[in-house]
Amino acid sequence: MRFGKEFVSQMIPEWQEAYIDYAYLKTILQDIQASRRVSDSNNQNSSTPSFARNLTRRYNRDALVSENHDIVVNTATRDEEGLETTAYETTFLKAGEAGGDFEVTFFRNLDREFNKVISFYRLKVEKARTEALALNKQMDALIAFRHKVMDQNQKNPSVFDSVSVDINGLASEVGSSSNCTEHNVALADLMRNDDTSNESILERIRMNKTREITPLSAIKTILKVHKQDELKFTRENLKEVEKRLQVAFIEFYQKLRHLKNYSFLNASAVSKIMKKYDKIAKRNAAKLYMEMVDRSYLSSSDEVHKLLLKVESTFIEHFSNSNRRQGMSLLRPKINKERHLITFSTGFFFGCGVSLIVALGLIIHARNIMGTPGQRTYMETMFPLYRFFGFVVLHMDMYAANIYFWRRYRVNYSFIFGFKQGTELGYRHVLLLSFGLGTLSLCAVLLNLDMEMDAQTKDYRLVTELIPLFLLVLVIAIFLCPFHILYRSSRYFFLSVLFRCIAAPFYAVNLPDFFLGDQLTSQVQALRSLEFYICYYGFGDFRYRRRDTCTSNIGFRTFYFIVAVIPYWLRFLQCIRRMMEDKDLSHGYNGIKYLLTIVAACLRTAYTLNRGTTWNITAWVFSGVATFYGTYWDIVVDWGLLQRGCKNSFLRDKLLVPHKTVYYAAMVLNVLLRLVWLQTVLDLKFSFLHRETMVALLACLEIIRRGIWNFFRLENEHLNNVGRYRAFKTVPLPFNYEEDGDHDN
Repeated sequence: MRFGKEFVSQMIPEWQEAYIDYAYLKTILQDIQASRRVSDSNNQNSSTPSFARNLTRRYNRDALVSENHDIVVNTATRDEEGLETTAYETTFLKAGEAGGDFEVTFFRNLDREFNKVISFYRLKVEKARTEALALNKQMDALIAFRHKVMDQNQKNPSVFDSVSVDINGLASEVGSSSNCTEHNVALADLMRNDDTSNESILERIRMNKTREITPLSAIKTILKVHKQDELKFTRENLKEVEKRLQVAFIEFYQKLRHLKNYSFLNASAVSKIMKKYDKIAKRNAAKLYMEMVDRSYLSSSDEVHKLLLKVESTFIEHFSNSNRRQGMSLLRPKINKERHLITFSTGFFFGCGVSLIVALGLIIHARNIMGTPGQRTYMETMFPLYRFFGFVVLHMDMYAANIYFWRRYRVNYSFIFGFKQGTELGYRHVLLLSFGLGTLSLCAVLLNLDMEMDAQTKDYRLVTELIPLFLLVLVIAIFLCPFHILYRSSRYFFLSVLFRCIAAPFYAVNLPDFFLGDQLTSQVQALRSLEFYICYYGFGDFRYRRRDTCTSNIGFRTFYFIVAVIPYWLRFLQCIRRMMEDKDLSHGYNGIKYLLTIVAACLRTAYTLNRGTTWNITAWVFSGVATFYGTYWDIVVDWGLLQRGCKNSFLRDKLLVPHKTVYYAAMVLNVLLRLVWLQTVLDLKFSFLHRETMVALLACLEIIRRGIWNFFRLENEHLNNVGRYRAFKTVPLPFNYEEDGDHDN
């Protein structure tokens, strides 16, 4: 792999603008090379004019001059955001030669990029130093907290063997020596001094308030039932403090590793570009310039390395019981490697799925099933059960495509979603699960395709009718499986986010929560299929010749409305919760979008069930308003497009996909796919399609629209992170010192 591609691949995506613009510097070198070729072809040798020679008189005594006087590197001191930094300026002494203007431009841009890197690096190191001091104070408080808890639990000190120093064990070792009494007295004095120091620390700290993590705590906050601020020295609080500090140390360690990698990558980029310059321009400037780079803060500072060692030693001692292997495995989790077995299994299930689809078509044709009374019964009973799995498989395929393109265009989706490092799924893993579920579903369909009734009982076989239910129970069992199989971390992450979506008003809303909520709004028909499962098997219709009493049941028809509203209602509650927390009215405007969609969906469903001119007109009006509002929000707010005055017409200034037509096509598709509700109010019917088939096709179009929306939504979120250089999540610290103020860390 060429260095340019490797350089880009190893960048921190959110910091990409802070790296040296290696590609742009290479384009300047190409200009130098082209001018050199022209000069060589014309055999023109120009001498250096007098003004270029006079430039050598204007550098300070600290300037570095190469042996052949090609460049002079000057230094200057300037103040940036309260930090005194050193800036470098290179003077090219042979500007009068052929192509000299391009070389002057090269060094001017190289200096600007290098100074940018040093300023950014110095700023980040200063922030890391400040954060290290804060963590050091947190550790002092933790140790004091541990000692206090141990003093209150002397009857069972073994509980703390894994997290604290065994003072009693130390005392017993000292007491076994020849000078037992003297050592015990000295140790007692030391412990009293430690206790005094710990007490002074504990008097100056309090526990930071955490965001509501349970519905009960949220209700207490709403009712203004505040918890007491004093410290409670309990084992539960100690475990909570240790857990939060452990996460803070791991996150801080990742920051330091990224800073170290940032320094190495940029220094390597300067070295590579200077070697290319010497080769193309036939100069000898790389050695002098790299000596300056080696003496600069970027390469000479060892603060990050020292902090890394300090974090490792502290973490290993206090959070992994001095077990270095265990501690380093937590600080440096292993990255999932793509396995050939995953690729093979994905291809195998895909081939099986295609074969089963072909077999299904041949069986239907051979038995001449289409158009028979059994076909109509099958479409009204079995098809709504099986299409649930089709919707899930299609959504998973769209998500796999999203992951593929997010990775291709370097969207840091794992950071945005908050996945634990090393546990995020790649697109191959998602496709494996999708094709595996699709293969199981198609096998069940083939087993359940027998539409002939038993000649004696005039009923369908009971075991055959229960196949869809068995398949659904199997999928749910796999999701809830507690064993470390089939990506347990990802399954539990999904279930936890789903639970927070269901309990929307009682939990703080993060991006994964409302992102999943938006996915659920595109799966209304899948939720209605689950409702049909409950009705069909709960009322026992499967026992009586596939009788369908659900659609005529008033309770089922009522819940048919409610199920369609639930996802939008949950998103509305999430918007209200975010508006109250962030004090931002834009979340309220977003909630209006979901309210309009709720009204429009109910009216369209009512028109489908009841017909009538009044229902038709009201469905038209509210659906039109909801579509316009939702389309505007998708394109302008969620995607950040249609910005005024940007360099990309009707788009935005920064685009990850190089082809602008992709964005224009996505906007058009989003509008068209949002208009699928027209089929409902226009009452379009096709003689060759059953009504349930039409419903399934329209639901698939909505899932495809959601998949397109996903990519551009996360692209916009990623660009917002890039603009703010936000590459790490904020970890709340457990303690707050009184001198730090009343605000939470």
